[in-house]
Amino acid sequence: MRPASHNGAQDHFEAVIVGSGFGGSVTAYRLAEAGKRVCLLERGKPYPPGSFPRSPLGFSQNFWDPSRGLYGMFNVWNFSGIDALISSGLGGGSLIYANVMIRKDEHWFVHDGGENWPISRADLDPHYDRCESMLGVQKYPLDDEPYASTRKTLAFRDAAQRLGYDWFLPDLAVTFANEGEAPVPGEPIREEHPNLHGRTRYTCRLVGECDVGCNYGSKNSLDYNYLSAAKRHGAELRTCCEVKAFRPRDGGGFEVDYVVHEPGSEGSEPAPATITTDTLVLSAGTLGSTFLLLSNRDAFPSLSPALGTRFCGNGDLLTFALRCREEINSDFGPVITSAIRMGDAADADGSTGRGFYIEDAGYPSFLSWMLQAADEPRALWLWRKAALRILVKWIQRKPQPDVSGAVSSFFGDAALSAGLLPLLGMGRDVPEGRMHLHDGLLDVDWSKDGASKPYFEKLRDTMHALADELGGHFQDNPLWWLSKVITVHALGGCPMGRDPSEGVVDNWGRVFGVPGLYVADGSVMPGPVGPNPSLTIAALADRFADGIIEGRPQP
Repeated sequence: MRPASHNGAQDHFEAVIVGSGFGGSVTAYRLAEAGKRVCLLERGKPYPPGSFPRSPLGFSQNFWDPSRGLYGMFNVWNFSGIDALISSGLGGGSLIYANVMIRKDEHWFVHDGGENWPISRADLDPHYDRCESMLGVQKYPLDDEPYASTRKTLAFRDAAQRLGYDWFLPDLAVTFANEGEAPVPGEPIREEHPNLHGRTRYTCRLVGECDVGCNYGSKNSLDYNYLSAAKRHGAELRTCCEVKAFRPRDGGGFEVDYVVHEPGSEGSEPAPATITTDTLVLSAGTLGSTFLLLSNRDAFPSLSPALGTRFCGNGDLLTFALRCREEINSDFGPVITSAIRMGDAADADGSTGRGFYIEDAGYPSFLSWMLQAADEPRALWLWRKAALRILVKWIQRKPQPDVSGAVSSFFGDAALSAGLLPLLGMGRDVPEGRMHLHDGLLDVDWSKDGASKPYFEKLRDTMHALADELGGHFQDNPLWWLSKVITVHALGGCPMGRDPSEGVVDNWGRVFGVPGLYVADGSVMPGPVGPNPSLTIAALADRFADGIIEGRPQP
C-alpha cells in the first residue's frame, strides 16, 4: 500500500479501480487473480486491528472532511429529505457495516414500480455462492453459550414470533469459530494466508463494536479477504488517494487524476498525480461514483440521460423500543444478530404493499458517553440546531451537503438504558430520487413523503407493534421529526438498464457509449435491494469481473 509517486511520471495499468468497498475490492481481486496489472485507489487510510478510535476525542476526529484536517472513517452527507452515512478507509463500507449477508429475494427482481432489473436471481446465485465463501459467513451461534444468553436476540425473537412474523438468523460476515470447531469468544483466528495488516485476528468478543470498527479483527471486513487476496496476486493498493477527474486517453483507455492526502500534515496541499489505464472501474459508492460521472460529464457526452436517477435509501429507517419490559442489554453480541422479513405484493402469496426487513440492533457500551437517550429532549434540540445551520446555508444559497465536520461535534454524556433496543428497517422503497450538481456540489431530490410514503407507514407501524410487544415505548429517531430519514444504504444514480434510455450501465456494468468504463457499486442498482445490499453489490461486482476477464464486447 504505497503512496502514489510524485515525480510526475504517469503509471499505466491494465485496470484502475476507484474505491475499495464491496464493488471495488471484489473487482480488484478478480482482475488481479486473472493476471491483470491492477491499481486500486482509495481516498481513506488503512485500519489495522486496534487502530479504530475509542475515546471521545478520537471519535470527534474520526470523520472525513479534509478541508478541516479530518481524515477519518465516517462521512455524513446532508440533503433536503435524507442524510447518508458512508465510509472512507481501505475496505470502504465494510469497516462500519453491520455484517449482514442476505441475498436479494428472487421475487424482488421486479420490472415495475420505477424499477426494471435486467438480471435475475438465477444470474447472481453462482456469484452469491462465491462471495459468501470468500467472506466467510456464519450464523449467530444462538444454541451455544455465551451466545444463547444474548437478551436482545431472545427478546426480539419472542416478540416477533408472538406477532406471527417470519424471524430468522441471517448469515453474518463475522468469525465466531474457527472452521470445524465450536464457537468461543476471543480465540485467535487461523488464516490460510496472512492478512495485509500482518496482525492476528480474534473470534467475536460480543462487544457490539461492528459499526465503529472492530479492533479485534473478528469482522470479516474486505481488508482481511478480498483486498488481502488482491494484494497477494499483485494488485497495487494506494491509500489516501482521492480521484478528482478522468477523461478519455488518446489511443484508448483513460487518464485518471487524483490527489494524495497526507493525514497529519496540516496546511499542506495534497499532491496531484495522474495514472493511465485501459479499463477504468468506478467503485466509489452511490454518492462517489455518481458525483464523479456528473462532474466529468463534459468529457463523456454520450453518457445516458439516466445518470443521477433511481436514487433511493434502500428503505432505511431507524427507530427505538425504549424502556422495554425486560432487560435488553444491546451492548452484548454483534450489532445485528437476527431479522424478520415482511411480505411484498411481488411474493404472489397474498402479501400486499412493498416488503421490508427489520433487524435487531446494538451498540458498544463505551458509547454511553456519546449517545443521547433517544427520548431526551436534548437530542432533538441538538438535531434542530444542526438543521438550523443547514437551513441558513440553504437560504444563503450555500448548500452544505457534506456535514461530517459539523456532526463530529455532536457528542455528549448520557447513560444508556438497559431496556433500549434500536430497530433497523430496510426494504423496497420507491427509487424516485434524482442526484444532480448544484453549484458544483452533489445534491439529491428525494422525500419520504413521496411515492414511498405508504412503504414507510407500513414499516413504522410494524416497528411500533414490535416495541409494544416488547413492553416498551416506541420512539422515532429525531430526524423523523424533521421530515427526514438517514440511510446507510444509498443506492442508484448509475442504474443498470437494457439500453441508454433506461440505464447508465448494462447488466455487465459497462457504461453505455464509453468502451472500457465500468461502474461496480451500489449506484448500479435500478431500485432497492431490500435486505442489506452489501452481498448483492459484491455478487454483481463478481459477475461484472467475469465480463471484463472474458473480454465481452461493448453493447
